[in-house]
Amino acid sequence: MRKKALLSTLVVFMAFTGPLQAADTSDLWVALDTLWVLIAAFMVFFMQAGFGMVEAGLIRSKNAGNILMKNMMDFCMASLGFFICGYALMFGGEGPFLGSQGWLLMNVESPVGIPLHAFWMFQAAFCGAAATIVAGGMAERMRFVAYLMYSFVISAVVYPIVGHWIWGGGWLAGLGFYDFAGSTVVHAVGGFTALVGTILLKPRTGKFNSDGSPNSIGGHNMPLVSLGVFILWFGWFGFNGGSALGMGDPELVARIVINTNLAAGAGAIAAMFTAWAKFGKPDLALSFNGALAGLVAITAPCAVVTPGSAIYIGMLGGILCVYGVHWLDRSGVDDPIGAVPVHAFNGVWGTLAVGLFGQSVLGSPQNGVFYGGGLSQLGIQALGAVIVAFFVMGSMWLVFKTIDALVGLRVSEVEELRGLDIGEHGMESYSGFQIFSTE
Repeated sequence: MRKKALLSTLVVFMAFTGPLQAADTSDLWVALDTLWVLIAAFMVFFMQAGFGMVEAGLIRSKNAGNILMKNMMDFCMASLGFFICGYALMFGGEGPFLGSQGWLLMNVESPVGIPLHAFWMFQAAFCGAAATIVAGGMAERMRFVAYLMYSFVISAVVYPIVGHWIWGGGWLAGLGFYDFAGSTVVHAVGGFTALVGTILLKPRTGKFNSDGSPNSIGGHNMPLVSLGVFILWFGWFGFNGGSALGMGDPELVARIVINTNLAAGAGAIAAMFTAWAKFGKPDLALSFNGALAGLVAITAPCAVVTPGSAIYIGMLGGILCVYGVHWLDRSGVDDPIGAVPVHAFNGVWGTLAVGLFGQSVLGSPQNGVFYGGGLSQLGIQALGAVIVAFFVMGSMWLVFKTIDALVGLRVSEVEELRGLDIGEHGMESYSGFQIFSTE
C-alpha cells in the first residue's frame, strides 16, 4: 500500500513537472531508487567537510590548513584510486578474496537495480570516508607527500579488499557476516589504520612527559568542531539510509534513520556523563566524540535492530569512547582527535552488536544473543572483526614502513614546532594570527 501511494505521488509530481512519456512502473522505481542513492552519495561526500572541520578544530591553528588539505586530497585520491582499480577489487566478481574485473569500470555491470555509475558514486564516497578517518589520528606530524601515497594505497587496494570480503560476495559474506553500512568495512578499516600510523609516527613533541604521563594539547577552535559534528550527523542519515540502495522499502529506511539518530544522541549523553563522573566536568570534545561513537556503533546493525536497542548501542559506544581516549593516553599513543576510539573501537563494538541485538525478523542473518539466537552470529561477527583488524594493521604497517623508507613519514622537529601549514604549504590558515621567526 505504501509503495503504491509513493508511486502515485511520483506520477502526479512528474505530470506537473514534465512529460511522463510511456515510462512503466519499473522505470519509475529505478529512477526513484537512483535519485535516493545519489542524494545519499552527495550527503556522504559532504561528510568530508564534517571530518575536516572536526579535525581542524581539534588540533592547533598552525596545522589547520595541512589537515584540511589532507581531507581534500583524500577524496581526490579515493575517487581516482577507486575508479582505476578499487571498484574492480571490491565488486568485480565473487571470488573469495578479491574481484578480478571492472578495471576503469569497463566490462562490468551494476550489481544492484540502479545504474552502475550511481552505485559507483555512492561507494566511492564511502571509500573517501574510510581514508579520511586516518588524517586526524596522524595529525600535526606526518609529511604531506607521505600522506598522499598512503591515501591512494588504502583507497585503491586495502579498503576495496576488505569491502569485497563483506559486500562483494567474498568469504566473510559467505560465512554470514553482517555489516549493513560499514562499522567494519569503513570505520574499523580507517580506525585501525590510524592506530598503526600514530604508533609508527610516535607522539607529538611535548605530548608525554619523561615519566609517560600525558599533557593536554588542546584544539584551537571548538565552534569548528561543533559544526563538523553536526555536518557528520546529518551526512550519516545518507551514509546509513542510502545503504538500503533504494526506497523500495520505506519502512526499512525509516527504521535506519531513527536508529541512527537515537544512537548518536545516546552516545553524546553517555559520553558527557561518563566524562563528568571521571574528570569532574562535562567535557565538550568528549561529548562530541561520543555522538560520533554512537553513529559508528549503529552503522553495522542500523537495519536489523529496534530503536530501543539503538539507544543501548549508542550509550555503550559513548562510554567506550571516553575510556578508549583515556586508555590510549595511558598507553603512550598520541591520537590528537580520538580517531581510534571513535572509529576502531566502536567499529568493532557496532559489529559485535549485530550478534547481540540483531533480529532475523528485521533482516539479520540470525537472532542475536538477547533474542534467543545463541552465540552463532556473535561468533561470526567477532571472527570477522578480528580478521579485518589484523589484516588492516598488518598490511598498513607494511605500507607505512615502505613509505617511510621511500620518502619518510614524519616532518622534522623544527617543522613540527613551526607548524605544518608553513613548513609543508608555505601559508597560514589564519593570516596574521601567528608570527613565526624566519631565523
